[in-house]
Amino acid sequence: MASIKKVQVTFDCAEPVRVAEFWSQVLGYDAPPESDGSWSAVADPTGEGPRFFFQRVPESKVVKNRVHVCVRAGTGLVGAERLATLQAERARLEAIGATLVRVMEADEENESCIVMQDVEGNEFCLD
Repeated sequence: MASIKKVQVTFDCAEPVRVAEFWSQVLGYDAPPESDGSWSAVADPTGEGPRFFFQRVPESKVVKNRVHVCVRAGTGLVGAERLATLQAERARLEAIGATLVRVMEADEENESCIVMQDVEGNEFCLD
């Protein structure tokens, strides 16, 4: 059996174009997004990362996501340098509509990460 090499991440949302534009800016993906109004999509210009697909659904988000996107802004960094890098990315994302949920500072087991929400309240983290 062959292994799968490409995946697509799909979001249910109320405003597909708005959410796609947000994620395009977060990830540095192609803009403007593909769209027909009821759906929108953004793709990694290098072809390496997953395509993000956003589809309009009638119901709103009511509970915490069971799966979330981790934006790897601090890969390879530790301690104060990592936290400063994550905080800088947090500020950039807040300027485009993200909301801070909480900052989780490093402890004996884990490095720092920052939990945020996108423009429709979907959780993601900076790690």
